[in-house]
Amino acid sequence: MSNTKNDEQALARLLVEGDHEAFERLFRRHNAAMVRFCTGMVQSRQIAEEVVQDTWVSVLNRIDLFEGRSSLASWIFTILINKARTRAKREGRVVLFDEQGDGDGLADAFDGRGRWRTMPALWDDLTPERHVAGRSILQHVEAVIATLPPAQRAVLILRGQQELDPCEVCALLDISEGNMRVLLHRARVTLRNALDCLNKDI
Repeated sequence: MSNTKNDEQALARLLVEGDHEAFERLFRRHNAAMVRFCTGMVQSRQIAEEVVQDTWVSVLNRIDLFEGRSSLASWIFTILINKARTRAKREGRVVLFDEQGDGDGLADAFDGRGRWRTMPALWDDLTPERHVAGRSILQHVEAVIATLPPAQRAVLILRGQQELDPCEVCALLDISEGNMRVLLHRARVTLRNALDCLNKDI
């Protein structure tokens, strides 16, 4: 963990110095997830892209304020969420991440960290045909993510894709850890079911 923090602080210093390659690395690592995340909060992908672009401008303008108390990704997504909420409010939208519920009875499919105990059959045996289908599978996954409720999408992206610590995700979204686990569980179930259905067609 300390190595990661040191790496992020080193990256932040490079950004302060105007290192274009450092920014490119950071951009490639987070931009797609930021757009997917933001699309769940505003009216369209186009608006989401505008908010994300504005977020990157703020990140570069404020990078000297990054102190490393949270992960760099968490810091970036904090800026993104604030900007997305401001834009959503202007659109007359209110986005809450505290979806409640007790899950749907499929908890056995996942371990305590929200990872699948048994990968979907689609990933068990990657035949040449499935390698060819890989791109369409990724597109299918992205399409499914786009249909998730905002709270589930947010948790899936932050915890599942960006791999933020649970405490960071809860702080960013202002939800309890129990609620976060339910949301992540539901999102993963939806993805698993979609992949299992796709598997039957391949």
